[in-house]
Amino acid sequence: MDWQAQYEAGETPWDEGAPHPALLDFVAESGPFKGRILVPGCGLGHDTRAVSTLANQVIGLDIAPGAVAKARAFPKAGCEQYIAGDLFNLEPELRSSFHWAVEHTCFCAIDPAMRPAYAAVVAGALKPGGHLFAIFYLEPAVDRQPPYGVKVPELDRLFSPAFALIRQWVPVRTFEGRESRELIRVLRRVDEP
Repeated sequence: MDWQAQYEAGETPWDEGAPHPALLDFVAESGPFKGRILVPGCGLGHDTRAVSTLANQVIGLDIAPGAVAKARAFPKAGCEQYIAGDLFNLEPELRSSFHWAVEHTCFCAIDPAMRPAYAAVVAGALKPGGHLFAIFYLEPAVDRQPPYGVKVPELDRLFSPAFALIRQWVPVRTFEGRESRELIRVLRRVDEP
């Protein structure tokens, strides 16, 4: 999919105009986000801004320069910064440098064949012992185009080489139409990817 063209045309049906409610609940419940945070596929930066007051630095990364420009147009909420770049070709300063990564819509948007590379690159962006907070989209109604669903055994297979599962749950609060179709996982990097 041509993400830049989607932003230029204003055709962004995935953008809900707010941070994910379950992310806000997690922040309110435990406020664990500290240090440096990466938000891959940040889009307009709603989730990035939601965690930006809790950390030393939050980097929202998106492949579409149009998304980054629109994210930068919002008033700053804290220590967030937006970068146009390719998650699968991270700049050296973004490797092994994050305490947390926050996944919401990037994993479900990429071609499923790229999922092993996604798991490896996110592990490679984290410091040893770093954490991934991820909202995974389970079996959505449309599978021939994003969002692409995932099954729990696939998540286990993809992430277990470099991550340990700390906690998982189905969010109580989510966006309309996503009820019981998401799974949240908190994972900790356990070895070198």
